[in-house]
This record gives sequence, structure tokens and C-alpha cells, in this order.
Amino acid sequence: TFVEMGDIGLPDIQRPFVWPATKVRDLLDSMYRGFPIGYLLFWKNANVNGMKQIGTKEKGHKVPALLIVDGQQRLTSLYAVFQGQPIIGENYQSSKIEIAFRPRDGKFEVSDAAIKKDAEFISDISLIWTSGKSSRKLVNDFIDKLEEAKGELSHDDQEIIGHNLDRLFDLKNFPFTALEIVPTVSEEEVADIFVRINSQGVKLNQADFILTLLSVFWEEGRKELESFCRHSYEPPKSNTPSPFNYFIKPSPDQLLRVSIAFGFLRGRLKSVYQILRGKDVETDTYSPEKRDEQFTILKEAQAEVLNLTNWHQFLSCLAGAGFRSSGMISSEMALLYSYAFYLIGRVQLKVPEHVLSKLIGRWFFVSQLSGRYTGSPETIMDSDLNRLKGLTTPEEFVATLEQIMKSSLTDDYWTVTLPNELASSASRSPVLFAYYAAVSLLDAPALFSHKKVRDLLDPAIQSKKRMLERHHLFPRAWLERSGVMDMKLINQLANFAPLEWPDNIEISDECPSDYMKMMRDRIKPDVLAAQEKAHGLPEGWDTMPYEEFLTERQKRMADIIRHGYEVLT
Repeated sequence: TFVEMGDIGLPDIQRPFVWPATKVRDLLDSMYRGFPIGYLLFWKNANVNGMKQIGTKEKGHKVPALLIVDGQQRLTSLYAVFQGQPIIGENYQSSKIEIAFRPRDGKFEVSDAAIKKDAEFISDISLIWTSGKSSRKLVNDFIDKLEEAKGELSHDDQEIIGHNLDRLFDLKNFPFTALEIVPTVSEEEVADIFVRINSQGVKLNQADFILTLLSVFWEEGRKELESFCRHSYEPPKSNTPSPFNYFIKPSPDQLLRVSIAFGFLRGRLKSVYQILRGKDVETDTYSPEKRDEQFTILKEAQAEVLNLTNWHQFLSCLAGAGFRSSGMISSEMALLYSYAFYLIGRVQLKVPEHVLSKLIGRWFFVSQLSGRYTGSPETIMDSDLNRLKGLTTPEEFVATLEQIMKSSLTDDYWTVTLPNELASSASRSPVLFAYYAAVSLLDAPALFSHKKVRDLLDPAIQSKKRMLERHHLFPRAWLERSGVMDMKLINQLANFAPLEWPDNIEISDECPSDYMKMMRDRIKPDVLAAQEKAHGLPEGWDTMPYEEFLTERQKRMADIIRHGYEVLT
């Protein structure tokens, strides 16, 4: 009721997203069984700006009396279920949480199509509290419906169902322990309380802590971050500029990470939290003046990060490097850090755009291919950024990144490491995406087709089936008939080639030498030979022993990736 009226609100120091439905289900199950579910911590409102209301309905009270500091996810989730109200989810879309309940045994489930057809379940328990029916009426209606579907119930079954439904109905009276912070406590102190509580419980990352500070000291900045991220999910309805793109749907904490790297030349966020609080690293003391100074740097950095010209120019660097969509991005961290390097080169060191675009495209290519930021990303990024400190010219910036890339992709990497990494069955392998990027850069057609791989990978083309499919060159069924049963061997990256889906269906599970006879009748010899070469297929590959074929093609795929990269240089 307090939430519904607007007496309880959410200050903007909270993470904005509700739990997944499975966690809401578990919370309700714990309440139903009488398990403790923690306490709620409120802050008596002292006219604080930047609080959010829970849900999407208009509230009776515009200014809440209590702001929830800890327990927001629980309270938001319960409000959504008890009131049957939609909430804003992780994709910035309004959605309804539907939790199902089986009265026969008191089981909670996330509702789905099968549950909605099963008379044993109440498919959406929100109706228990929103229908306006008494508990007795609800019990009788459910039993009547169940008997109509399943047949007459015994007296014992009816008693169990009635008892369990009464317990469910009474969850609205579940007792919570609530603590209240007095209004004289400052916003900064409340932010610290929030950080301390969450750092001991559900682990927040350092970006969450910094977002907390933004909510207290720069509310508009956090709103700008969230607005940018929200608009990246949907194409604009007019021709107005928008953050929408096909590579990444960034979260506020991801873009914050870019701002920190660009503005402070730091990869580690832990130390930045203290700096933004106004800590002087030399005296180990805090001051409002120091805090304001650091926030000025952050504000200037974020303005460049959210600049749509910068954003789309950077994304065009990825397209220029052969990458077409999020389906080819295995490391969002590599993408984010590449954006930071792009901004450093463009804004701080004034690298000419025609030079910077190719350089950053290669930087991302190398970073993702080598897994540069997959192990200890903050440590590696800190090291990379340290190399940029003190640079004053575009030439120095370019030379520094060139040297890092050269040390990553040595001759041994191309001839030994990369072929070994291609001996993998991982469907989202960075080496596989590098291969697709390379064949796009090399202007290769799909195997057995006149259409270019880069065009078939275009994310703007929407169809019921994928334009391009991964085809087993040695079909799985044929390999299994030949005695190869290991799926890791069958699904080796070297056993795949990009085909248009009609060709993939036509080939089915035929022996390679059989379907290649059909292709040789259909396609001119010189054209087919060029296609096979473009996809790293050795001469006579369709009659080679399978494992010998894999070894030979891994080497050739590595050469194709190398040649694609060299095109960028």
C-alpha cells in the first residue's frame, strides 16, 4: 500500500533493474515456508532529489516519505507480483513478472506456456491479490476448475489445496523487519551505508559504487548514462541521431568504465571510487574541493563518451575491420576498451580520423583475437593506459599501439598458436569471429555462392532463417556412420564453412565427395577452386582422411585470418 500510494520511493543510488523471475520465485517460496528474507532499510526523506517511484503507474504522493536504501530488489519484485504491475526490466522494457503456484504441493514456478495449460497450476498468482475475491471464493473456484479438468478430488486433496491457497493468500501479511535512517543523515553518508551493506552481501562491482556517487553528486550524469543505454536498444522512430547500433547494448556501468579509462587513464575502478569521493592520495584525506575537481574531469569525459558522433565513428571502425554485429563480438570488454583508446586518440591526441579509424579497427581485431582483456582486464588495461601517459603527439600514440599489437601477434602466434586455437569446437570462439571478419575483408563469397559473406552477415537484413549458416563440411551423420562419435571432433571449427541456408539444407548428410560432385556440375571449375581457396580448403579435401583434413584446414584458416589482418595494415 505504501508503495502503491508513493509513500515509499527508490532513491537513485540503487541499481535500476529488478531480479530475474527465477529469483522472485525463490523469494516467494522462502516467504511461503516462513524462512527469513532479510530486513529493509529506509531513509526518511529529507527532500532528496533523484528518487524513483517503483512500478510504472502514477502515484498518489509525488514525494515519498521513505526512500529504500537496502532491499530494493525484494520490494520492487514483491510489489510487481502482489499488485500485478509491470516493472522496467534490464532491457528497459516494461514487463510483468508471472509466478505460478501449484496448490496440491505448494510449488512455485516461473510461468510458461505449458504451465498456463496445466489445470494444476495458478499460472499467475498476482490474480490472488488483484481479483478482489475472498480466499474462500478463490479456493472454491480453483477446486471447481481442477475437478472439471482432472475429475473429482478427494476430501483430503481438497483440504490440502485449501490450506496451501490460504497460506499463499496470507503472504500479503508477511512480517518484514524494517530499519530507518533519520533524515539528518547526509546523502553521502547514506551512499556509504549502501555501499558497505552491499559489499558485505550481494557483491557489487566497483562500477556500482561509482554509480552510487553519481546519484548523490551528479544525478543528471547518471540519468544521461541510463538514457543513452535505454535508447541503444531500439532503432529510432525517425531519422534523429540515436545510440542504437548492432554491436552492443551497453549498460551504464560499461559506459562508466569507458569514461574512467578515457578521463583518468585508469583501468582499475577501485581507486577511482576513492578519488571521486575527494581523496587526496598524498595526504590520505578527503575534501569537497578535491571531489568537485575530480567530478569535473568525469563530466568532461562522459560528454565525449556519450557524444553520438564519437560513438558511431568508433563503431564504424569495427565495421571497417570486418565485424558486422554483436554476433561477432566475443569480448564486450575489448570493444569498450577500444572505444576508450579511440577517444584518447581522437580527443586528446588529435590523431587524424583516417589514421585512427584503421588503427582502432586493428586494435579491436587484435584485442579480441588474442583475448587481451579476458583474464585480468583491469590489470591489462591499466598497463596499456600507463604506456599512454606522457604522450603528446599523434605519432607517439600510433607508434605505442602499433608496438603493443606487434608484440601480441608474432610470427609464432600466426604459425603455431593460432592454428592450435582453431583446434576448438567453441561456437563463440574469438578465432572463429576473426575468421569471419577476415573473409569479409578479403571480399570472399559464401562457399558455393556468388553472394559475399560480408553482405550475408549484414544485421540489417531480417529474415525468418539466417542468411548465412555454419555448414559441416564433413556432415555429422556421415561422420558418425564412419565411426567418428566425439562431438568435440565433429564440431571442430575447421569442419565448418559459411553457406547460404538453402545449400546447407540441400547438402544434408551426404558424403563430402558425393555432394562435391553435384557442386562441380553446378559451378564452373575456376570459380569453385577460387571459393575453396578463399575458405582454406586444401585441394582434394573431400576425399582426405577427416583428421588430416582438420589439421590442414586449421593452418589455412590461420593464414586467412592473418591475410585479413594485413589488409587492415
